[in-house]
Amino acid sequence: MVVGMSLYSQIREAYISGESQRSIARRLKVSRQTVKKYCEGETMPGIRKDYLRAPSVVTPDIENFIRICLESDKEEGLRKQTHTAKRIYDRLVSEMGFTGSYSIVRRVVHEMRAQFIPAQADMPLEYDPGDAIQIDWGEATIYLRGERKTIQIFCGRLCYSCDIFVMACLNQNAESFLEAQQRMFDHFGGVPRRLIFDNGKVGVKEGFGLHAVAQDYYRMFSGHYVFATDFCNVASGNEKGLVENLVGFSRNNFLVPVPRVESMDSLNAQLLERCLEYRRTHKVHGRSQSVGEMYLTEKKCLHPIAPYRYETARVTTPTVGDYSTVRFDRNEYSVPVRFLRKAVTVKGYANQVVIICDQNTAVTYERLSGQGKTTYKLEHYIGLLERKPRSVFQAKPVRQTVQKELLDLGKQLPGGNKDMVRLLRMCVDYGEDRVIFAKNQIPAGITPTIDVIRTYLEEPERVAVVHFPNEVYIAQTNLAYYDEKCGVAAR
Repeated sequence: MVVGMSLYSQIREAYISGESQRSIARRLKVSRQTVKKYCEGETMPGIRKDYLRAPSVVTPDIENFIRICLESDKEEGLRKQTHTAKRIYDRLVSEMGFTGSYSIVRRVVHEMRAQFIPAQADMPLEYDPGDAIQIDWGEATIYLRGERKTIQIFCGRLCYSCDIFVMACLNQNAESFLEAQQRMFDHFGGVPRRLIFDNGKVGVKEGFGLHAVAQDYYRMFSGHYVFATDFCNVASGNEKGLVENLVGFSRNNFLVPVPRVESMDSLNAQLLERCLEYRRTHKVHGRSQSVGEMYLTEKKCLHPIAPYRYETARVTTPTVGDYSTVRFDRNEYSVPVRFLRKAVTVKGYANQVVIICDQNTAVTYERLSGQGKTTYKLEHYIGLLERKPRSVFQAKPVRQTVQKELLDLGKQLPGGNKDMVRLLRMCVDYGEDRVIFAKNQIPAGITPTIDVIRTYLEEPERVAVVHFPNEVYIAQTNLAYYDEKCGVAAR
């Protein structure tokens, strides 16, 4: 029976006036279930109760995988670097062979997370090709050589094509700011007319927005590459919404799960590859062309990069100290002992430190973060150790650079300190891994010594070997031919 609004009103009026449900059903000639459904006013005719059936493709294993992703986010404690529903869906497809739709995963993630995200209205904007790039910084967490570390990620996005650039830096300082933009221009293959940025001190000396005054080095940089700077107003992330979205997108899609890398260079190589993949495959919602197709159009409108490579490093000229180290940014880096108490040139880049000792010697380090740290290279001190072998087991350049397996081996050598120095010399000449490999080739019954290790370390000279067959064929000679020739000659 179809219950119309007239019947519904009669049920409600009778119930409110105190008539029982049984009496209402008998008088109006409807079922008691219908009266019970509508008398309290909890629903109305034509309103269907939402019924959500659990999707069959979301198995307990899929639910457990989603739960593990969300729990790992909670353990990491990174508010801005977590799994999104899209990232969980991508991982389910690649790691679990999931065949369901993204909407199902999004619904399950929403139910598990139970997190309300307020909507934010933005003004729709449109840019001309080559007009502007929006740039911004964000924080992320990685594991660098096993140590959990907070880093800075620089993000840039072309406003017309939405092509992206992401680079990881140890710190948000002047040299990182300039180097990241320089690499961004290389990645995009040109320079736009404007750069849109917030009011960070790394780029702004004083003021904000239209009244901002750029840092002196940034004015020189922008003058060399010929672009204007537009600084946003305070707390106005909506003025550079494209790159604001990119900061969160790159964290959740490029850096989840939390990367474990051995160097910043390897991390940036991964990020650059993800940016190129984004260019090849991504298409912005509401646009008829892909990012890659629009980038090809925009690239033609970017003006060329200046041939001279602007020096983005922070340059200092310290004097080498008594321990053959130089100080840069509150950390120490070793140089060869022969440059003791001499002035050297130090160039600090975003993630590297280059020390130029003379025209023939330059030492490159991965830049240290924090302060009060020292990094050594064993080859800088090997000559000093050969003159002072008694210090070998207490020398910091040895204890902090040589693997424990080699240190334990050195203590077993019959020659003591001097043999340990000779072992270190082989490490400098051949590499630690090769020395360890040679040591492991020694049979168990033979006591390792320097000479024995060198025997296994140095490959024997290869001599060309010519193999002959066991049986050699010898042709029979007809001697009558010679007799005949000799007889003719005699006559």
